[in-house]
Amino acid sequence: MNPEPPVPETSVLAVASHVVSGHVGNKIAVFVLQSLGCDVSALNTVQFSNHTGYRRVRGTKLSAQEITDLWDGLKNAHLDGFDMMLSGYVPGAAGVEAVGRIAQELKANAASKPGSFFWVLDPVMGDNGKIYVAEDVVPAYRSLIHHADLILPNQFEAELLSGVKITDSASLERAVEVLHDTYNLPHIVITSVSLPLRSASQTPSSTRPASPTQSQPPSTPTMSVVGSTRTSDRKPRLFTIQFPVFNAYFSGTGDMFAALMVVRMREAVTYSASDKTQHTTSWLSPDDVGPTNLPLARAAEKVLASMHEVLERTCEHMPSDLSAAVARLAARRGISEDTVRADSETMHLLRSQAAELKLSRNLGCLREPTLTYRAEKM
Repeated sequence: MNPEPPVPETSVLAVASHVVSGHVGNKIAVFVLQSLGCDVSALNTVQFSNHTGYRRVRGTKLSAQEITDLWDGLKNAHLDGFDMMLSGYVPGAAGVEAVGRIAQELKANAASKPGSFFWVLDPVMGDNGKIYVAEDVVPAYRSLIHHADLILPNQFEAELLSGVKITDSASLERAVEVLHDTYNLPHIVITSVSLPLRSASQTPSSTRPASPTQSQPPSTPTMSVVGSTRTSDRKPRLFTIQFPVFNAYFSGTGDMFAALMVVRMREAVTYSASDKTQHTTSWLSPDDVGPTNLPLARAAEKVLASMHEVLERTCEHMPSDLSAAVARLAARRGISEDTVRADSETMHLLRSQAAELKLSRNLGCLREPTLTYRAEKM
């Protein structure tokens, strides 16, 4: 394993949720970012015992004023010099606005040196057609996303932000066009598109081998990541990466994706063929750079490679981890394992625990993944 980090010295402000046990929000982001060589300051917007998928949770949420107070504390101690910012779950519209003000302040401080600050925004609002934040969070995000350099919505969140219902490739492209044109967003990655999409060419090239999903049987469930970096006249440069879906439910995958994107985007622009990219505002590539050669596409390929390997290892261990958890609980309670398995609520809790992402023992998956799924022009 290469001991050298993939990025130059990088200071990141990570704003997201925190859990005592498990791997979501900043619990993932801090580990991933530090494992890949970044110096991370974590501003935790909530402090929960565990993630809400367990359906049993205790903890507290920070108010907008408390978020602002923590930021003011950093400034007072001269600890506010950051190269990048990652923002994830923030409770409430007022909190979203407070985080937005922090990002705007950091961008203003870096204005005299283009490319010296980059904000990655994961607009956490909902999924699968359901909003799981307060209704006023949606307009709060709409009012500030034009300050972001890269946004990472899922398909439903992209619909909320663009106002375009995504039902096919044409409406997907329209949603991306709206986000680029209306909000002047430099970079967009829609992290989970469930539509069947076709790339501009399904034939592999010698330099850009096709994803193995192209040769998989039609019964294999797949999803896609769709990304775009705008041109100087706000036109999209669309690419898609198709990947297989595991038959399991995980929490924290979006948080892991976002943290990995911070590192891999920094890496891609640092070692871009055009060494000027890292010194341009929002790391925008020249207009003659095609979709699959964008730093954003290169970054997304590495991110998905790590994601696939971690999820694969997690799936491999889930049955044995679940069996071990059942046995431990039965022994602790002095009851049979069959009695434990007969309790549906208990089994939900134990399955949730078994599905926690396996990160700490799989550093190689984060640092040096095998590139498997490749970007294709849409």
